Amino acid sequence: MTSTAARVPHADGAAPHPAPGAAVLPPAPPVLGRAARADAAVRLGAGALLWLALLLVTAWWVEDGGVQDLGGWVSGLTSAGRLAGLGASVLLLAQVVAMARLPILERAYGQDRLTRVHRVLGLTSFNLMLAHVVIVTWGYAAGSALRWPGELWDLSVHEPGMLLAVAGFACLVMVVVTSLRAARRRLRYESWHLLHLYAYLGVALALPHQLWTGEDLTASTARTVFWWTVWGVAIGAVLVWRVGRPVALNLRTRLHVTAVVPEAAGTWSVHLGGERLDLLRADAGQFFTFRFLAGKGWTRGNPYSLSAAPDGAGLRITVAASGDGSAAVGALTPGTRVLVEGPYGRLTHRARSRRGVLLIGAGVGVTPLRALAEGLDYAPGEAVYLERYTREPLFTAELQDLHARRGLTVLRLPGRRRAAGSWLGDGVGPADDLAALTYWVPDVAERDVYVCGPPGWTALVTRTLADAGLPADRLHLETFEW
Repeated sequence: MTSTAARVPHADGAAPHPAPGAAVLPPAPPVLGRAARADAAVRLGAGALLWLALLLVTAWWVEDGGVQDLGGWVSGLTSAGRLAGLGASVLLLAQVVAMARLPILERAYGQDRLTRVHRVLGLTSFNLMLAHVVIVTWGYAAGSALRWPGELWDLSVHEPGMLLAVAGFACLVMVVVTSLRAARRRLRYESWHLLHLYAYLGVALALPHQLWTGEDLTASTARTVFWWTVWGVAIGAVLVWRVGRPVALNLRTRLHVTAVVPEAAGTWSVHLGGERLDLLRADAGQFFTFRFLAGKGWTRGNPYSLSAAPDGAGLRITVAASGDGSAAVGALTPGTRVLVEGPYGRLTHRARSRRGVLLIGAGVGVTPLRALAEGLDYAPGEAVYLERYTREPLFTAELQDLHARRGLTVLRLPGRRRAAGSWLGDGVGPADDLAALTYWVPDVAERDVYVCGPPGWTALVTRTLADAGLPADRLHLETFEW
């Protein structure tokens, strides 16, 4: 069954005939869920390593008499400040690794979860670093608040590496301030992304301070090995995965625009060609950061999902005009060179553990779901594609073809948002969100559900899915919230 406007006959969800997703699904084969379990093991291991590193530096602080020093006012300030600095250093380096786009972490966490981890690590490390500066300086000022400003100036000017550390701290302050939700709303994505790269400069400028004044780095061979190892891992991850691999892949694949096709008002599909595109190792549902070498602004990367399953011969993205970079996509010409970083995201087959699949998207957020509808393995009745649109749906002919060839169920939800607390449009009837969803897909709680759309809309969909009984580990999100 495919429909251009899905409706619910009764507000209570009662259905006079079988609903689109009512097919009895076969049990999932053992291969499904194997990748999800491996990713869960990676997440567990990464968390354990981080906690182990924090416990290790804390144990060394205790070994150096850190607990005993807390018994005095001045010594206690200095000791507490040292501990805050050690914790800040570990978390800051963990944040760098999280930012480095390591494939193993990208696959295990996915973009949304990794973004949340990155923010928690960043804000926590920054707060600990701020505490380190304030408390240690207070201790050096003999516990006098009046002497604190002068002591800070003296340390900054005369201690080795401190001026660099101050400059690094200023870079991190700028990154943290521009990462706050209120600030992000006032910045274009392109500008925010460029400013965010100053985090690397801030970390790099802090290293000499730890080398020259940090006794914990050289107090024992074990400590020296530990700190040089974590710094080496962080720097190596950035150089390999943020610099080396993208440069090598772009030189090898030579991506370029082959065609730009209008899909709807203010929305275009960009077709890309190149050499050895299999080297990109992209999966349906993933996204890349794109830079189109077509005039000014090429240094600012923009994330766009693949809107067709990659086949090794070409790539396709679909872009709606929403900023300077995206608005310029419609004017691209064939032959324009393209630089990419990626692929990123876990909105792929790796997250799947059930035969039944439900794909829910809104607006241009359906692009990775369109690729999944093509790239996933499913039999007729196992996959439902549910699209929420305001003006006109995307990929109509392509989805009709997938319905005819592979049995994809396509449900279209037209109209403007009907109420503040609803994710449905006003063209689907009077039923509430839960009744409508369980009418269309009665076995929704037994499926893997992939959702992509604006953050506020996605939150409403997530709430409805939870009310329908969907386990949290079978909900797979991509919101592109930055």
